[in-house]
Amino acid sequence: MRTMSPDKQKRLLISLLAALAVLVAYRVATSEKPRTVPLVYSRGAIAASSGRTGIQQPSSADPLQVFLALRGGKFPGVGRDLFRMENPAPKLKAKPLPEPPVVAPLAAPVITPEEIAADASRADLSKFRFLGYLTDKDSTLFLSKDGELFMVKSGDQVLKNYRIKEAGKDFVILLDTVTHVEVRVELSGSGEQAPLQQKPK
Repeated sequence: MRTMSPDKQKRLLISLLAALAVLVAYRVATSEKPRTVPLVYSRGAIAASSGRTGIQQPSSADPLQVFLALRGGKFPGVGRDLFRMENPAPKLKAKPLPEPPVVAPLAAPVITPEEIAADASRADLSKFRFLGYLTDKDSTLFLSKDGELFMVKSGDQVLKNYRIKEAGKDFVILLDTVTHVEVRVELSGSGEQAPLQQKPK
């Protein structure tokens, strides 16, 4: 690459500076003058805010007092203040729930000792079995309970507290002399069971 001589470099620099000066002069000559608008307010006048109306400018210079005085105003066209936690909609009062009906607790049935003893006696008397009778003339009855055999007649005592109250061909009525509980015991086996015959001695 060929290098320029110092004289040629100076001439090139001078021509570039001349072209720049011509461009600056042309820009200044063709630029428009700044437009001016007459002032709405005179110097020193206080302008009213168009955003918030109905608030007087506080006379105090305290920023807190100024903030508290200005926060009460409302902006036109704004329905809710984002800096206040409040609901502009009216609160609906909840209807009170009807009280549930009071239900009285169910009382447990009270079982007396007499009832307990009567139930136990009835269960024990139900264990007797009427096996039959000896003959029509001899009214000897055959009863069994828990594998034990009893030969009794009407009115006899059985065990400690039981008595034969009434006897028939097909039934026996046992009475507990303590609890006065009566139990009817039917003849065991078929309905037409023959009476037991007394064996000759």
